[in-house]
Amino acid sequence: MLFGLALAVLVKANLGLDPWNVFNQGVSRRFGWTLGEITVVTSILLLLAWLPLHQRPGIGTVANALVVGPVLDQGLKLIPPPHQPAAQAVFLVVAILATALATGLYVGAGWGPGPRDGIMTGLAARGIPVLVARAAIELTVLAIGWALGGSVGLATVLFAVSIGPLVSRSLPILALPPAPVRPTEEPGPDQL
Repeated sequence: MLFGLALAVLVKANLGLDPWNVFNQGVSRRFGWTLGEITVVTSILLLLAWLPLHQRPGIGTVANALVVGPVLDQGLKLIPPPHQPAAQAVFLVVAILATALATGLYVGAGWGPGPRDGIMTGLAARGIPVLVARAAIELTVLAIGWALGGSVGLATVLFAVSIGPLVSRSLPILALPPAPVRPTEEPGPDQL
């Protein structure tokens, strides 16, 4: 839910969007669907792309695919737009920080990557470095979205350069510790 609200705040800042929402907005302008509806459809299509990559979704994967879009749409209805440049800047900072926090929370829960992250991890499992896989995916959707009329601006650049470092800091703090491994008992002489 926090992820969807953070994205709504970023849209309301009106300073550009993160790469995936540049894509989603461009597509939504072509089809007349809401940004949240396109987010859900894109998520489902990305999950289908997991099949050849042999990625396994978790409950967090499904929640990300089905919850972020509707929450984004509700946030867009409820959050008033800022009217001053200073307020727009605050919205931008809050959106980026909240996105990093939300990412740390859902990834840290260990319930499966989001649909977009699963593509990256699937490509990485096939030998493509994570940095290259992520950059290629982000730049591709950004270019397509921009060509379709999605909003690119200062927020797009700031989001792109800051989200990785912020998530890398939030994730270790928010990640749940792994479940303890129970030691296996060695069979006694009467069990052999």
